[in-house]
Amino acid sequence: MNRLVSFLVLGACLIVSGCALVPPEPVVTGPLTAAPPSPQALAAQSEPNGSIFQPTSYGNFPLFEDRRPRNVGDVVTVVIQEKTNAAKNVSTTTNRDGSASLGLDAVPKFFPPGMGPDQSFEMSGDNDYQGKGSSSAANNFSGTITTTVIAVLSNGNLQIAGNKEMAINRGSEYVRFSGVVDPRSITGSNTVLSTQVADARIEYRSKGTMAEVQEMGWLQRFFLNISPF
Repeated sequence: MNRLVSFLVLGACLIVSGCALVPPEPVVTGPLTAAPPSPQALAAQSEPNGSIFQPTSYGNFPLFEDRRPRNVGDVVTVVIQEKTNAAKNVSTTTNRDGSASLGLDAVPKFFPPGMGPDQSFEMSGDNDYQGKGSSSAANNFSGTITTTVIAVLSNGNLQIAGNKEMAINRGSEYVRFSGVVDPRSITGSNTVLSTQVADARIEYRSKGTMAEVQEMGWLQRFFLNISPF
């Protein structure tokens, strides 16, 4: 019996420890790069039609067209310049006073014999409340990431997504980005500011030792969840 209880306790500890290592929910979802073209499409584009210039072949552009991205698979460099500042101040003050008094100088005869001038009373009350609160937040994120056009919308806007991962010693860091950009916002050097990208999703996280030391231990998390304070 004691052995069974020990196994149950060990299993519960393993389950709790496993739950503590669940990765956070990703912010950027969906494909992070354009899907490669099918072999049938490549074979159809490689058929000669008697022309020196093949406008439908990959890597070729019309004669009077710039090199700005407009097709699936083109690359767009996003210059991340995100900066947010928020501040909030709250102040509340209340005051309430109350008083009551009763004085008897002359008492009619039909009143009870015990009712006299010495039965007067006075009451007073005071209630004050004052509360203050303030909060502020500031975030700054800058960098660059080269994304890929994964879809072209019906109005010509480009749906872009990209992933950049760097491994340093025993840890790694990755940056993921997705959003929708107007081709007219893209400069001649194929760059666009992140502030000009609609539905922008930016995810910057790390994996490895540096990320593990920032996580709460499973036993501490367990007692924190059941603690009533």
